[in-house]
Amino acid sequence: MSENPQARGAAAAPRQAASGDTPAGEGPADPIRVLIVDDHALFRRGLEMVLQGEDDIEVIGEGGDGHEAVEMAGDLLPDVVLMDIRMPRRSGIEACTAIKEAAPSAKIVMLTISDEEEDLFEAIKAGASGYLLKEISIDEVPQAVRAVHGGQSLISPSMASKLITEFAALAKRSEERTQQVPAPRLTEREMEVLRLVARGLGNREIARELFISENTVKNHVRNILEKLQLHSRMEAVVYAVREKLLEIT
Repeated sequence: MSENPQARGAAAAPRQAASGDTPAGEGPADPIRVLIVDDHALFRRGLEMVLQGEDDIEVIGEGGDGHEAVEMAGDLLPDVVLMDIRMPRRSGIEACTAIKEAAPSAKIVMLTISDEEEDLFEAIKAGASGYLLKEISIDEVPQAVRAVHGGQSLISPSMASKLITEFAALAKRSEERTQQVPAPRLTEREMEVLRLVARGLGNREIARELFISENTVKNHVRNILEKLQLHSRMEAVVYAVREKLLEIT
């Protein structure tokens, strides 16, 4: 039975960064605001305890099902949502789609026991930026939150081959379509960035690879998503394979 959602952001005391963490004359960066959604209260508490121990992360609320997730995301506007897939009243995938409408800037990570290919792909289509299995160590979750908040897409290694299989199936189905709507045209530089995103590189690694600034990479990724009318880096790669903009070997 799910518990009532508990929003903690208003009551939580602000955490102070160490004096050496920020440049002189600047205040500490705002913490990453996280919403936890899972129908198992004990699991939620474990995540909360780990995340609240981090100076740069603040748990602003928690809910027990997809319906609560959508309502709380709209009210609290979290930076990152950690959410299960199999939940009562409304699934995590259904909630993901609604959250992206209510809080477009929120990054959503599915944290689940489901290793089903269909769940993985549907989560990506719904706008999830990450798909992690609960087999990961709970101590790895803070770094996952930081990575997704920083613009990276995350997927459990054991699911990677299944995603590539789905890419191949999409590419094959696209060949069988009799009519295609012309895909938005990406610049040569945007295609270079997209290929590196497909290889799993983060913004910093892409910047080093192309000898450009990290901010320039962020701008290219944002332009790619806007042109393709997509929500996440992972979804952009799926779209690119489907439209033959990118080949996965």
